[in-house]
Amino acid sequence: MAIKYVAEPFRIKMVETIKMLTREERVQKIAEAKYNTFNLRGEDVYIDLLTDSGTNAMSQEQWAGVMRGDEAYAGSSSYYKLLDAAQDITGYKYIQPVHQGRAAEKVLFGVMMGKGQYSISNMHFDTTRAHVELSGARAVDCVVPVANDPAKRAPFKGNMDVERLESLIKEYGPENVALVIMTVTNNSAGGQPVSMANVKETAAVCKKYGIKLNIDAARYAENAYFIKQREEGYADKSIKAIINEMFSYADTFTMSAKKDTIVNMGGLYGVKEDEELFTACKGRTISFEGFTTYGGLSGRDLEALAIGLYEGLDEDYLKYRIGQMEYLASRLDDAGIAYQSPVGGHGVFVDAKAMFPHIPYNEFPGQALAIELYIEAGIRTCDIGSYMLGNDPDTGKQLEANFEFTRFAIARRVYTQAHIDIMADALIAIKKRAEQVKGFRITWEPPVLRHFQAHLEPVK
Repeated sequence: MAIKYVAEPFRIKMVETIKMLTREERVQKIAEAKYNTFNLRGEDVYIDLLTDSGTNAMSQEQWAGVMRGDEAYAGSSSYYKLLDAAQDITGYKYIQPVHQGRAAEKVLFGVMMGKGQYSISNMHFDTTRAHVELSGARAVDCVVPVANDPAKRAPFKGNMDVERLESLIKEYGPENVALVIMTVTNNSAGGQPVSMANVKETAAVCKKYGIKLNIDAARYAENAYFIKQREEGYADKSIKAIINEMFSYADTFTMSAKKDTIVNMGGLYGVKEDEELFTACKGRTISFEGFTTYGGLSGRDLEALAIGLYEGLDEDYLKYRIGQMEYLASRLDDAGIAYQSPVGGHGVFVDAKAMFPHIPYNEFPGQALAIELYIEAGIRTCDIGSYMLGNDPDTGKQLEANFEFTRFAIARRVYTQAHIDIMADALIAIKKRAEQVKGFRITWEPPVLRHFQAHLEPVK
């Protein structure tokens, strides 16, 4: 039986009209998009779950901030508001705004890693992996084994496998490990949280071998909420205090602010205390993003981001936010539909491999389910599996992901219970005809981040 839906802790002041195309129209649109959901027009989508990045609904305070934004090229007052907020929440001395998370990775990783080196993470997400490889380094995932079993429930399935981490460092040589990255929450593993104990243990290994630890902090507030709910000793601590402690164990962070800071555009990177490193990064920022006090953002973006950093910490909001995922997951439990359990922070990752056991990994079951969801109910999702993982950068061969998920990434403060019921109903309908669903093959792909642009066709 579905759990009770957590009521929205806000009132709706403005609406955006959406429309549902006919089934015949949707079949035509997805074919015209070369069976890539990224190629669909937004106006042809009824419920858009492609990503939770930048798709958020901003608050009245943030929209008021947009009007107050200081558009000075250098030294904007909005920049200093953002600086104060980010330093307060993270405890880091050096903070730099950029236009989004991948820009932070491009700047920081370009300074910190190079050819012949390795980046080890609890799991690299797509852009993170791409920027590691673009720097000449190689990305190695090191998540705890329990993450690879979607049916098994564990409180912190996003954790780093600390024992294996140390083994990999010894195998590669500490001098060849450029960076260790802790992704919170662990997106590729299903939005699964990382425990504070695990962050602390990972930091201790990094310190032992003289390797810097970076936090990929896109969903830092959701991760802190899970720590408060699930980890002993944190129930009475504020979300802000938990975040502050989490950041204290790392040396740097990268952040797509388009997630937990509830804005439509923006990113940050931070350096705790290494002034030499930050100076080198500032030079790259000016080259790629613009002057340091705007970092590729308008003053109004900086202002909204400074406000959103605090709004994302509100516990009533976080309870509702995670509650939406739990409600959808409970409906899937009732229908016997497998997903990465327990549910993650920013979405529900449906186990497409379990739904379509007849589709092999190189015919992309996660992508097949994404296409069926659009045809069934106008819902746009994306694959988090072998299709997204891509090819081995050295051999060019298709990699097999540990799991084949279709991600329901739910935008913040956007969709209601009725929309979530439509998501569940669509999955239930597809499950009834699962044996009829076929896989896909790629007809064209770019060399990097292929899932954004690739063309596919159904396997005959």
